[in-house]
Amino acid sequence: MKIHVELEMTPEEARGLMGLPDVAPLQKQMMDEIKARVTKAMEAGDMESLMRAWTPLGGQEAFGQFQKFLWDGARMMTGQAKEKS
Repeated sequence: MKIHVELEMTPEEARGLMGLPDVAPLQKQMMDEIKARVTKAMEAGDMESLMRAWTPLGGQEAFGQFQKFLWDGARMMTGQAKEKS
């Protein structure tokens, strides 16, 4: 036996029906805080640190370390000697 139920409701109504909390006020508060921090960083002219925070792995230095980790692992797997740094 198959039962097909179709409900037409807004996302807010669906969350209420499932008993999920209304996170809209929290989301608004967090977005306001992020906006204030970004605005403050832009006004201070500190775009470098702002972009570093947004860059995956914390920036170029962390990316270089991650890349070295991958190369070292590949060398170990192939049995090659580690490069002298």
